[in-house]
Amino acid sequence: MILPIREYPDPVLRQPARAVATVDEAVRSLSANMLETMYAARGIGLAAPQVGHGLRIICVDISAESNQGQVLVNPRILRKEGVLEGEEGCLSVPGLFEMVRRAAWIEIQALNDQGEPFIAEAEGLLAVCIQHELDHLEGVLFIDRLSELRRQRLKKQLLAARSGGQDEKARSSPRGASRRAPIVQNSLHVTQGQSH
Repeated sequence: MILPIREYPDPVLRQPARAVATVDEAVRSLSANMLETMYAARGIGLAAPQVGHGLRIICVDISAESNQGQVLVNPRILRKEGVLEGEEGCLSVPGLFEMVRRAAWIEIQALNDQGEPFIAEAEGLLAVCIQHELDHLEGVLFIDRLSELRRQRLKKQLLAARSGGQDEKARSSPRGASRRAPIVQNSLHVTQGQSH
């Protein structure tokens, strides 16, 4: 089932998500719906708060074929290295793309959609995507990672666009359009446990 995606300035996007106590059928169903929603919106990542659920669940798929979806429950970064700057967009802030700096490599710990723990490594676009989605779990949007001046200008543009006064920047990309950077790694490199 495709779920409605919450858009800025919806307050649910600013609420920190709570840990999933048990990976049960309800969590698996939500995860499957999140993947379906992400694919329908042509995104490469989605966090539960973006569909109105305050749970620590994300899904990602940076494959060109959109057929390698991965669900991470209660994910957290154990280590990170390097710096990568690239253009990011967000399904909750449609039509806006900005340069953001993130770690180039991360090691994460999470549960899969069966509740099994694993540790994995990600680099490049996948690492960026996971970090972007983890921000959503903390109530942080990618625009919060911009300079104060740029952030204030964009917030004004976004609010104007939501009230009907679309500006040129907000019209530049259609809703759901995604820009894909070169793929460095398509899937998690599991170092311990199982990711699916």
